[in-house]
Amino acid sequence: MKELLVSIVKGLVDEPSAIEVTVDEKNEEGIIVYHLHVSENDMGRVIGKQGRIAKAIRTVMRAAAAKNDEKIQVEIE
Repeated sequence: MKELLVSIVKGLVDEPSAIEVTVDEKNEEGIIVYHLHVSENDMGRVIGKQGRIAKAIRTVMRAAAAKNDEKIQVEIE
């Protein structure tokens, strides 16, 4: 899942070397939280106008997680 998130975001940013993803353990609801860090200059590209790109990234990640019977959440920081 982490590799999927990185590969999606690499196509969007100018500085792919600045991409960092940290993964938390499952919380009490069984949700795994992925924290995505990109460079300050690329933040707008990842979020998109009115958050459309961020919403699309979260949708794709949730769909992939559902195939593995997991619940995930993506936080963009």
